[in-house]
Amino acid sequence: MSVQFTILGSGSAGNCAYVETGETRILVDAGFSPLQIRKRLATLGKTPENLSAILLTHEHSDHIAGILGLADKFHIPVFCNRGTQDGTIWALKAKWDAKKKPAFDGADGTAHLKAKIDWRLFETGASFEIGDVGIESFSIPHDAQDPVGFILRTGAGTIGFATDLGHVTQLVLERIRAANILVLESNHDVKMLQDCPRRSWALKQRILGRHGHISNATAAETVAKIMSAGLRQLYLAHLSRECNKPELAQHVMAEQLHHIGATHVQLQIAGQDAPCGSVEL
Repeated sequence: MSVQFTILGSGSAGNCAYVETGETRILVDAGFSPLQIRKRLATLGKTPENLSAILLTHEHSDHIAGILGLADKFHIPVFCNRGTQDGTIWALKAKWDAKKKPAFDGADGTAHLKAKIDWRLFETGASFEIGDVGIESFSIPHDAQDPVGFILRTGAGTIGFATDLGHVTQLVLERIRAANILVLESNHDVKMLQDCPRRSWALKQRILGRHGHISNATAAETVAKIMSAGLRQLYLAHLSRECNKPELAQHVMAEQLHHIGATHVQLQIAGQDAPCGSVEL
């Protein structure tokens, strides 16, 4: 079985990844506009009409921006937990209300939004299947309703997602240790964040907090703890444009990989503006 994996984009302005097996085509998050997701899929020769499902990690706008336009228009099931469903519906309604659009006005607005998407709810920590892909969900610490990471098990290997987390719990370590391809947050350089004149003190505290985002150094420490011969591809994701640099994140992680002798791991930065090169398992 051949499995194709592509990060369509990752960062504070949007996050979305594409996984394709022989039977199944999944988006993990849909944080760009429907038009932008269509364009990025087109670079792979793919279309949203053929998607089997969308997995949501949590309800922040950079993970759900395209969810209504895709899921409603193309009848794509959306898999998430109830906290993420509730947060997503309220976020979508607030966005429409802010634009003064009448479609979801009134007390029944949230019910209308809920009905427009084919929600497939799971309990955090549950495992389930989408076609020939086994999905394992696990809790992560972030300032959302009930954020999760995912392990996707395919006949060719395992893909792990752990982004948007303020610290790395033992549970996260245990789950992502199984990954052959790992998407791991490397959000900021601590000094750059502390010195950033555009970030308020409150925002800096949120990012540095235990339910914010992890730094380059923490990402490197995490990889050292979970390293195995099975990890083949490592993506550094959700980099801050103002408080990080791709070359800095790359350098910190490359030094760690060299230090622990992990010469078998291919390292790549997941950028915001264009899809990464696809890999096959």
